[in-house]
Amino acid sequence: MNTLSRFLNALDSYKITDGSQFHLADHNPDDDGHLGLDKDTGKKLLREVKGLLQDLQELLYANQNHSLLIILQGMDAAGKDGTIKHVMSGVNPQGVAVTSFKQPGPTELLHGFLWRIHAAAPQAGRIVIFNRSQYEDVLVSRVHPELLKNGHLPEALDTPEFWQGRYSDIRHLEHYLSRQGTIVLKFFLNISREEQRERLLARLDIPEKRWKFSPSDLHEREYWDDYATAYQDAIAQTARPHAPWIIVPANHKWYARLVVIGTIIRALHNLRQVTPKPDPDVMHQLDDYRTRLLQEKP
Repeated sequence: MNTLSRFLNALDSYKITDGSQFHLADHNPDDDGHLGLDKDTGKKLLREVKGLLQDLQELLYANQNHSLLIILQGMDAAGKDGTIKHVMSGVNPQGVAVTSFKQPGPTELLHGFLWRIHAAAPQAGRIVIFNRSQYEDVLVSRVHPELLKNGHLPEALDTPEFWQGRYSDIRHLEHYLSRQGTIVLKFFLNISREEQRERLLARLDIPEKRWKFSPSDLHEREYWDDYATAYQDAIAQTARPHAPWIIVPANHKWYARLVVIGTIIRALHNLRQVTPKPDPDVMHQLDDYRTRLLQEKP
């Protein structure tokens, strides 16, 4: 078995389809799939899988009967932006869009929390990447429940029943998207607290990276344990076969990108799509066009 096949098979260990036995603490941010890959080998493998992704994305775009929604979540400095950059570099930008969900504005707050999410879902044949997503409403809002007061909500807030309702709404949306032909892949970029500290320091120590630093990064770091609990509950409550979570070991950026792209490749390959053929009448017209072009004088 070659390195690519061994790597793709190793991805199963990161995929969560049933959250009933999920424990975030069981997942090692330094995991390497027991493959013994080094950074140089990983980069070569990354170039190989990017080529595969480009071919599979072309088939997705040509057939127009499925779409792909990629959701990226993680602590600050987990590598979401870099992962998006590397995923997009392997596909045709005409068939890909990235949506970054910031704090909702006044108009968005007057609607249900899934309103803007559904509006940004991919159309048939397309790939959409969510940089943060509907899960912010069971993560940031869970850690900072005071934010819920801005949402024009009628029921009691920050109760167990309230959060169970939100998990249920998310599950139903993802099930609906799946039944419409959307592949839903949710990635949690799992870094350690020490790795986050080193990455935040790098943003401060390297002048060219200081633009990436926000004072809120340090403030939110103080809530590390609260966010870990919120992620634990969100993943356990919403992992399903039609909308799995992939717990990506993300302490090594090159390996994290491999896991994300490899998972996407497997999902698209499982569609077993082939190049669509025009109907017989169109084929006859195309043959006529070809004949006419061949008969033209140079």
